[in-house]
Amino acid sequence: MRVAVLSSGGKDSAAAWWWAQCKGWEVTALVTVNITGDDSWMFQIPGTHLVEHQARLAGVPWIQVDTPGVQEEEITDLENAIAGLEIDGIVSGALRSDYQKSRLERMSERLGIRSWTPLWHQDSLEHMKGLVDHGFEVMLTSVSCEGLDSTWIGKVLTADSLLELQKKSERFRFNVDGEGGEYETLVIAGPHLPGRLDVDGTIKWEGNRGEFEFSKVEVLFRS
Repeated sequence: MRVAVLSSGGKDSAAAWWWAQCKGWEVTALVTVNITGDDSWMFQIPGTHLVEHQARLAGVPWIQVDTPGVQEEEITDLENAIAGLEIDGIVSGALRSDYQKSRLERMSERLGIRSWTPLWHQDSLEHMKGLVDHGFEVMLTSVSCEGLDSTWIGKVLTADSLLELQKKSERFRFNVDGEGGEYETLVIAGPHLPGRLDVDGTIKWEGNRGEFEFSKVEVLFRS
């Protein structure tokens, strides 16, 4: 099976990518939708250019799809970009967005390929625990909800920090998996990669939200 993985560089994309590898499928490309406007109905915005480094680390071609993020047009831009790929389907990390899942499925039908969403409706906390337990190094690159301050930006989740995140999500009533946009992530290492990303940067904080501004991203292969 030849598949393209839709990847934002974050935790859900990484988990879906690893799922395809565990199936023994050939990942022929990572496809990243780059939103050039201010918002998107379907796709993550910050940090997606870093997928290029993950792709280089994995030795997989990277396809960047630029789109302003206009409703319904962004899925058309994605469809046009992958229409020429010789693949059997696409794999995405969609968790609970019916809007996203349904449009990816309809797009795949038009292209004559399959759409797989292996994380669909997974329990939020179990999903997060599974990532940490299987060695995914999930770095929070932005936060934008009550309960998460600047100290969380740039933090890589561990069993201890995930427990702290869980407690905060219960207290402040946000999604522990960030599915509501409470935070965004970058996976810097994991079982799907033959090495890791060495990153550095500064924290930009705006009082109630903030993000990590990268100044260095280096690809480090395992020796």
